[in-house]
Amino acid sequence: MAHEQAGDYRILQEAALRDYLASLRDIKARLGGEPASWSITEVGDGNLNLVFIVKGASGGIAVKQALPYVRLVGESWPLPLSRAHYEYLALSRQAQLAPGLVPALLHHNETLALTAMELLEPHIIMRKGLVAATRYPRFVDDITTFMARTLFFTSDLALVAAEKKEAIAAFAGNHALCKITEDLIFTDPYRIAEQNRWTAPHLDGLAASLREDMELHVAISRLKLKFMASPEALLHGDLHTGSIMVTASETRVIDPEFAFYGPMGFDVGAVLANLLMAYFASAGHERAPGERREFETWVLETVDQVWNEFSRKFLDLWRSEAGGDAYPVSLFAGEKGAMRLEAERQAYMQRLFTDTVGFAAAKTIRRIFGLAHNIDFELIEDPRKRAMSEARAVRLARGMMVEAAAFRTIADITGSARKLRDWQPELTG
Repeated sequence: MAHEQAGDYRILQEAALRDYLASLRDIKARLGGEPASWSITEVGDGNLNLVFIVKGASGGIAVKQALPYVRLVGESWPLPLSRAHYEYLALSRQAQLAPGLVPALLHHNETLALTAMELLEPHIIMRKGLVAATRYPRFVDDITTFMARTLFFTSDLALVAAEKKEAIAAFAGNHALCKITEDLIFTDPYRIAEQNRWTAPHLDGLAASLREDMELHVAISRLKLKFMASPEALLHGDLHTGSIMVTASETRVIDPEFAFYGPMGFDVGAVLANLLMAYFASAGHERAPGERREFETWVLETVDQVWNEFSRKFLDLWRSEAGGDAYPVSLFAGEKGAMRLEAERQAYMQRLFTDTVGFAAAKTIRRIFGLAHNIDFELIEDPRKRAMSEARAVRLARGMMVEAAAFRTIADITGSARKLRDWQPELTG
């Protein structure tokens, strides 16, 4: 893989991108044919970047270029190009730790904030598949392997202290992306903010209640502090169903530009939150009563399995691969020590579960009242049905955040979600 740093930054539209790629021997050979015959299509539907699909006679690639601003908002919201560098670093590390679960890197140009990678076909964005009620039998095994390995092997359980601190430093400069998270997830939905939006007028009353809910404000502030002050492991930082591409037999995690060292529960909670939102949104996509019930059952089973399998795999790694400075083996010698360490492992996972529950709640509320929303809800055409689905999700999320003691197991969460599926909220208007 080529890794270049040359030339001044410029936004590459089709003609300029064609010329640039034609100058790269390996890329040109991979695409095949004459550059003039290559098809180049801009497909970026995210909030931040340009994404191109380039196809030639021999194959295709995906090309991602960071813009110097937030694409969703425009040039009034500048953003450092360095995020492309951190994404490249994260993908490189994830490829080592979870091979086959991220796209292969082909080329990176730090100055152009551009990365070329494997074109994933016929994979689709998982969120689109969930809206269509598609089930993915490989997803649980793949995503739990990805999370368990990337989180464990970048934590103090696997790394000596010096190596961990150097790793933290390598990602510490990605603070602009962290600031987006700190504002859009942990702050703005709970106050009046210019870029907030929701399904109005039906959720006006619920939005107002969030701004007055001091118990919720305390709970989200504690989560924000943990996000800012707990560099437990290298996070993807934006691990939702829009950052996962799937087929029935493969899973690939993409877009880790928010990567930094933070609390593990943030990544795990993001996955669970997006599955729960897909569950609550499902009723709004029904064309006939009950037609999506089997899919909804699968979603909640998936939620259960994601936590249970992640926990099992993480603990297995801890038992067999621990080489870090945390919990030194010399302190837990003999049968008595082994038993005590195992009890502590279980307590550690319970604390991680509590974090996961809170972060899942925060991610849910942000997608309903913050700046960037999910198509799970947005594609529900009837605004009243959409608001009902969203209100059910928010009711569960508030409970998860404020009444955390009531959720000791993942079954407590899926059981509560099931009970709320047909709850009739009082809407405004």
